[in-house]
Amino acid sequence: MCYFNYITDGLENVQQKKIFKENKEKTLQREEPCAADSVDSLMAEMPFVDTDIEEECAMHATSELNSKKKRKRTTGRDVEEGIERKKKKNKQHQPNYFVSLPITNPKITGSIQAVQDAIIQKDQRLSKAMVRSGSLHVTMLVMHLSSEEEISIAVGALSDSKVFVDNLLKGKRVDLSFQGIDHFRNQVGFVNLAENDHTTLLKEIAETMKMIFQEKGIMTGEERAFKPHLTFMKLSKSTELRKQVKKIDSSLYEDFKNHYFGDEILHRFDLCSMLKKKQPNGYYYCESSIVFGEKQAAEPDDAELVSLSKRLVENAVLKAVQQYLEETQNKSRQTDGSPAKTEEAASGSKNESDNDNSKKEP
Repeated sequence: MCYFNYITDGLENVQQKKIFKENKEKTLQREEPCAADSVDSLMAEMPFVDTDIEEECAMHATSELNSKKKRKRTTGRDVEEGIERKKKKNKQHQPNYFVSLPITNPKITGSIQAVQDAIIQKDQRLSKAMVRSGSLHVTMLVMHLSSEEEISIAVGALSDSKVFVDNLLKGKRVDLSFQGIDHFRNQVGFVNLAENDHTTLLKEIAETMKMIFQEKGIMTGEERAFKPHLTFMKLSKSTELRKQVKKIDSSLYEDFKNHYFGDEILHRFDLCSMLKKKQPNGYYYCESSIVFGEKQAAEPDDAELVSLSKRLVENAVLKAVQQYLEETQNKSRQTDGSPAKTEEAASGSKNESDNDNSKKEP
């Protein structure tokens, strides 16, 4: 009997030790810190989930373990603040002005409108991506102007560019031929400029203008090679649209892939604001312009001016003579001794004489 009790007591001790061990393991598990993944899943439910805080969250998960983790958390805040400063700096230097070559040929604007209508018929959502015909242009330069003083400097740089552009043109007419459609990363749809001598000249003008603006202290954007193009559609025009459409399907404008849109005669450059209110026709707010080329040369030459002056003089002389004759006739009618009055008096006397003679006859 004693032996049986000894065995029973031994089994109970073993079982109690096992239970004690299991309880101890559970207690230790509750005391362990949460894993970083668990913290991230909790942070995802927080209202500032879109903030760039991944590094800070990961460090915060183990911040109570030792002072080293605390120092890392501070470093995380520094990183975040640095990112915010960089974002703010980039926003302050985003382009807000540009030099524009306006597109005014009705054939080009009409053809682009036809393409836009065809695309919208296939995808109504893209109506928000279309550039208005009044806003169509080729961008020559982009820049950030932060004050009225810088705007004034840019106006002066554009004015100085006229002399250099005139020297490059040398009186030649520049026809810019627009043909074919292409895209940038399926985000922007544009019409190409056909590669020819005139397009090469336009690129040379852009480089010259860029140099002049930079010499004035105006930085002009990217260092990439100038690629002239005519944008007619871009997803960035609508934040809502960009959530719905990630890419523009090139098949939407497949029928116009090699379409000829027309030629634009180079005649004007404008310094335009991206942010100020547009003009009623849809074109950008314009600070200044320079005019040259074919449309300026279309003004009357010397021979035309001489011929026009001659016609004006002849018309003036004829009008003066006619006016003189009318005034003379009016004065003659108002004067008693005028030929008209004398004739009337003579006619009256003759009638009276005839009446007297008729009375004397039997």
